[in-house]
Amino acid sequence: MDIAALAGIIIGIGAIIGGNLVEGGNTAHLVQVAAAIIVFGGTLGATMLSFSIRDLFNALKALGMVFGSRSSLPGEIIEDILGLLVKARKMGLLTLESQVKSIDNQFLSKGLSLVIDGIPPAMIKEILYQEISTYEETYKKASKVYESAGGFAPTIGIIGAVLGLIQVMRNVTDPSKIGGGIAVAFVATIYGVGSANLVLIPLGKKIMNRLKEEIFVRELIVEGVLGIESGVNPYFLKARLNAFLADHDKT
Repeated sequence: MDIAALAGIIIGIGAIIGGNLVEGGNTAHLVQVAAAIIVFGGTLGATMLSFSIRDLFNALKALGMVFGSRSSLPGEIIEDILGLLVKARKMGLLTLESQVKSIDNQFLSKGLSLVIDGIPPAMIKEILYQEISTYEETYKKASKVYESAGGFAPTIGIIGAVLGLIQVMRNVTDPSKIGGGIAVAFVATIYGVGSANLVLIPLGKKIMNRLKEEIFVRELIVEGVLGIESGVNPYFLKARLNAFLADHDKT
């Protein structure tokens, strides 16, 4: 699990609640069912209208990318590729067939399967880069779902505030109902702005950051798979992949 992501949400929300308590408020003041229905329901509806069901499903799936640990570290991938290359050079490519299913990284497993099947190098590269492109597009849309929701939430929070103020004006002759209307008005704004800036927009940015890391790992795998296919010297491939990694670390 990515502790930083979980801790970021907890700290952000906790800071708001803690600041409220320091100022003499209590958490009960921040719990308004009407405001929650308006803001979160309205934001969900606007987001569903903006994207397809597939995009929404992929956005939920992308939460695993946000809170989960990295599936593969570049250094580990390099070691795995070099191990496969050494075995292929000693015993032939077909000996790697028994290892394909045991490889944790599905992209590496697929690339290795293409090599074993005797697919030409140019076609292997084309297939794998097409998969990278599709993967990138899918998760860019997932990121956009959260960023768009983060754009809708504050505005819908303002709508909730206006509705609360309307209720205040309607019940101006009944002082007992004024407090509830004002509470909905201000809490709706907090829900809208808070959810956008503490959760939704950061989720979108986190997905993009993780996506960049994953794309780099996949590009590294493509280079390694092509090296295995060509039977290049392991020391040469190691130097090439490490240089690839070093260039990435500079950016």
